[in-house]
Amino acid sequence: MDTVDIIIPAYKPDQKFLTLIPRLEKQSVPVNQIIIMNTEQKYFDRLVYGTSCQKDYHNIIVKHISKKEFDHGKTRNRGVKYSDADYFIMMTQDALPADRYVVERLLEPIRSGKAAVSYARQIVEEGSEPVEQFTRSFNYPEQSVIKTRDDLGTLGIKTFFCSNVCAAYDRRIFDELGGFVKHTIFNEDMIYAAKAVEAGYGIAYTADACVYHSHHYTNREQLHRNFDLGVSQADHPEVFARYPAESEGMKLVRQTVAYLREHKMKRQIPHVICQSGFKYAGYLLGKNYRRIPKRLVVALSSNKEYWGQDNLIKAGSRIDATKGYGRSEREIADRTVR
Repeated sequence: MDTVDIIIPAYKPDQKFLTLIPRLEKQSVPVNQIIIMNTEQKYFDRLVYGTSCQKDYHNIIVKHISKKEFDHGKTRNRGVKYSDADYFIMMTQDALPADRYVVERLLEPIRSGKAAVSYARQIVEEGSEPVEQFTRSFNYPEQSVIKTRDDLGTLGIKTFFCSNVCAAYDRRIFDELGGFVKHTIFNEDMIYAAKAVEAGYGIAYTADACVYHSHHYTNREQLHRNFDLGVSQADHPEVFARYPAESEGMKLVRQTVAYLREHKMKRQIPHVICQSGFKYAGYLLGKNYRRIPKRLVVALSSNKEYWGQDNLIKAGSRIDATKGYGRSEREIADRTVR
């Protein structure tokens, strides 16, 4: 019988995490192991100590690492190494399954051979702001779809869109493709999806597998988050240079403003435009991080530990944009893909 594990990177988990575990244990398809890759043991112990979490469930494996060790790609790869299941599901600690069938539905397009990856629909929690509701529906519509390289001409970068908030993977294909990129500040899920698409596999968006997941970022948090997004794209031109993402961002802003006007919420439009400005500023700075002072790079990033000596050297490497990718940038791309 096929087996499935769930891998969850965690950092300072809160009460939502204690709700997540029971929901995973009650899925219609039994979960073999829940592997938690936790950053900084003290925060995990504060939450779990004295609770029934570890006592009630015997299939939980917890591995602790330091903040300096964490990396979006490498840490998830380490989690996969602790699994011998046929399939695994990547989740984040703040995503909650909407029902008992999330695992079952995510696995359907993979088991049928239609996809290498299957990611869930994200729906907002009760009480979320209208803008957050619209943003989720923009990125996660009601219709399922399987994306392949045949869609690159029409979907562009959205062909590779995939989210490790909740996504299932075929372990055989994952190993065949070399897993997640070993060093990245962000976007390990899309970089892997691009590799899978270019190898001829499909990416399934499974809309009937729903998880509750929404954020309420401040403008400053949006700036930092989108800076890291821009950095990841600058570091991986093999994916993002060919299929620019800016047009999708502008499309979201335009449609959000139209939505607010249509629903007589015009007072929120200035906030949306202001927040979009912070997002774009962070993204643009991240895309050009090699051209800005190293100290500012660290200040703008939400992941300070990422900027060790090697990455600070990259931050100081200036590229002549008029001549395409310089040698140092090509070498960086080659090194990060391996």
